[in-house]
Amino acid sequence: MSGSCLSSANWATRELARRVTGTVEVLLLWHPEGDWVELALCDLAVGVGCQVEVAPDSALDAFYHPYAYTTCFRDEAIVDA
Repeated sequence: MSGSCLSSANWATRELARRVTGTVEVLLLWHPEGDWVELALCDLAVGVGCQVEVAPDSALDAFYHPYAYTTCFRDEAIVDA
C-alpha cells in the first residue's frame, strides 16, 4: 500500500479492493483481528485522506460510491471517484 495515506493498516489488514481515479485512491480493507471492514479514501496529490468503518453487507456499495459513506472531500472540488 505504498503511496497511500493510510494510518490504520497493519500486517494483519487485508486489502479487498483498490482503485485510483485521478489522484483519489479508494481502498476497501478487512481487519481480521476485529472482523471489521474499512473504507479508505486518499487524495494522493495532497496526502489527505479519511477512513470509515462500513457494514460488511454494504462494503461493495461503499467501495463504488465512497462519497455516500464518507464526509471527507465534500468541501473540495474533487469529482466522485
